[in-house]
Amino acid sequence: MLQNDNAAIICQNLSRRYGSLVALDDLNLSVPAHSVFGFLGPNGAGKSTAIKLLTGQIQPSQGQAWVAGIKVGGKTVEAHRHIGYLSELPQFYGWMRGQEFLEFIGELFGLKPTERRERAKSLLRTVGLEEAARRKISGYSGGMRQRLGIAQAMVNRPAVIFLDEPVSALDPLGRRDVLKLLDDLRSETTVFMSSHVLLDVDRVCDRIAILNRGKLVIEGPTAELKARYTQPNLELELEGGIAAAQAFLPILQSHEWLGRVELLENGRLKLAFGNETAMRKANYEIPRLVAAHNLGLLHYELSVPTLEDIFVELVGQADPSQPISPQPLVVSSQ
Repeated sequence: MLQNDNAAIICQNLSRRYGSLVALDDLNLSVPAHSVFGFLGPNGAGKSTAIKLLTGQIQPSQGQAWVAGIKVGGKTVEAHRHIGYLSELPQFYGWMRGQEFLEFIGELFGLKPTERRERAKSLLRTVGLEEAARRKISGYSGGMRQRLGIAQAMVNRPAVIFLDEPVSALDPLGRRDVLKLLDDLRSETTVFMSSHVLLDVDRVCDRIAILNRGKLVIEGPTAELKARYTQPNLELELEGGIAAAQAFLPILQSHEWLGRVELLENGRLKLAFGNETAMRKANYEIPRLVAAHNLGLLHYELSVPTLEDIFVELVGQADPSQPISPQPLVVSSQ
């Protein structure tokens, strides 16, 4: 076993094959305890396969993994006592009430009547469903069901909770509430979540891993990866719209500090730079150039890098016919 006292999850050459199809290929991963960890990748990348392996739903073709210090695939029952899980489309007994459902889950985990009743009340309060405790689940909204699902995954006080696409089906208010809940949960447990909603992952996850075609492409602290894989850029908009932008393009392209420039559909120019020094020089030069050519400046701002920028750079532009070359892992100070 890899030596890491602070790791809630460790994967060592974890693989899963279905005949000739390699769903997960030599995954090596270490997830710190009490982190909110984002597990990203396009459809078919192997995310769900990895979660099924780590939760003991399927067995690996090779390699091994530990969750909460327990080897996956070994003492399955013991491992499940320390794991919480919420699938992408959780199912409930609609005729049950929220309190009743959580007490039922507590009974499955062997909690005594008084303990499971108090645990259910506490969790409903934590997820903001205290007032709906006596309502039938069939009357819950999508956001309420998702929060109830997170509560049921927490009944056994797990060391690690696995969430498969926890916010993708929710409206903006529901997503906000669930993200706030996940952020608060890090004090109690380690949250391992897969998601396609990169903006939400950017908000709440302190570490991310990107998977593509079954292989780990990159992993590390969110802020470090954004700094490493996204170049600084500026957006500007000129009076005169697209025509003015097209006229200004060759003026910009004549300067060595410009990395690349893109004319957006809304008529704005998006400028990228190779480094901070070039961006600072451009930040000084561009207003002067606009004024020198008698142009009006309507909009001028520094664009903040996002996870989507990283995702597109590392995955979106990849040639599916070519093998993935995993990037070196980012070493964190954590």
